[in-house]
Amino acid sequence: MTYLNLFLLCSFSLLMATGQIFFKMAAQNAPAINNISSVFSLAFNPWFIGALALYAFSTLLWVSVLQQVNLSVAYPFVALGFIVIPLASFVLFKEPLNWQYGVGVVLLLVALKLITNVTR
Repeated sequence: MTYLNLFLLCSFSLLMATGQIFFKMAAQNAPAINNISSVFSLAFNPWFIGALALYAFSTLLWVSVLQQVNLSVAYPFVALGFIVIPLASFVLFKEPLNWQYGVGVVLLLVALKLITNVTR
């Protein structure tokens, strides 16, 4: 794997994580989804639209990366979201974190290092 592939994989994970944060923002600003009018309300929510746009772009990036990187190597980078999303949730939404989260982050990073062989 090249450094460019590594950058693209990390970018993919960050875009997907940002999309999740946008979905959370949409959820906070949307009525309960229990009828057709609430679905339409969500469909026009700027956070929801932004999340969908990020997911669409991320999907194109993912396909591009998979043309160059084995799925078995690329897929573990999805786990970066397990690091980024709770951190962003802590900062943006005041959601709690605990020491087990810190241990999990370290284990995920070690696993990614073991899986990834970066070459120039």
